[in-house]
Amino acid sequence: MNTQLLRQASALSVDEQIELVEAVWDWIISRGAVPSLTETQKAELDRRLADHLANPDDVLPWNEVKAAALAKIRY
Repeated sequence: MNTQLLRQASALSVDEQIELVEAVWDWIISRGAVPSLTETQKAELDRRLADHLANPDDVLPWNEVKAAALAKIRY
């Protein structure tokens, strides 16, 4: 890993770091590169899908989830 880039990223605010991670992830996906899932990750996705199918109205909009997560890490 490029330690200079890591040092630069660590100087950013948490909000800027999150924006950077989102931008890098979007760039990776736009190139069609999708990382392989572990068996544990696959099992968790299967569990979450089953839960959603059993409770389709038990959802929150992404902006609410993101705001709650950001609020938790600010304290």
